[in-house]
Amino acid sequence: MEYSSRRSQGGLFEGLYRVIMRRNSVYVTFIVAGAFLGERAVDYGVKKLWEYNNVGKRYEDIPVLGQRQSEE
Repeated sequence: MEYSSRRSQGGLFEGLYRVIMRRNSVYVTFIVAGAFLGERAVDYGVKKLWEYNNVGKRYEDIPVLGQRQSEE
């Protein structure tokens, strides 16, 4: 009896199986999309961390790059 009542509620893994892993095409699409979005998120986070740690040291932060000062 306990098993049947627990079975009717379902669980997280059962729900994931029913939605994502039942068909191979949906599962592969989920994995590819997750890898792409995960890569984008990590790239964005690392870029922001790099910019935060290197403020004032980057090429874009030099105000007059390559210009000579006039000698008066």
